[in-house]
Amino acid sequence: MALRIELKPFERIVIGQCVITNSNSRAAFLVDGKVPILREKDILTPKTANSPVKRLYLCAQQMYLEDDIAKYQEFYMGFAKDLLEAMPSFRAQIEAASNLILSGSLYNALKVIRKMMKREEEMLKVTHV
Repeated sequence: MALRIELKPFERIVIGQCVITNSNSRAAFLVDGKVPILREKDILTPKTANSPVKRLYLCAQQMYLEDDIAKYQEFYMGFAKDLLEAMPSFRAQIEAASNLILSGSLYNALKVIRKMMKREEEMLKVTHV
């Protein structure tokens, strides 16, 4: 079954190893086949990965986009360990994301980590008030 994607004007998307930038009008298209896809709003860069959860996400993102868990596994484990030390309450979510990665469900692992990013942001707001 094809995945239907709609892009806003000038929105970017990563499909496989390619970055596609939409023109000045909305666009819709179908993607058939198995290829990693991430919208611009879901992409982190090394510069924007400025928190423990974001570093974990960036690592899982690279696993997903490059389809190479082994290449990033050691980094991921280190980031997960650092995160657990800083925020032990994230244990269940880290375990869930890690299990999804081990089962090959990398996109679903990213969804779990994105929820963790929102929670981390909320926690940081409370500590800075």
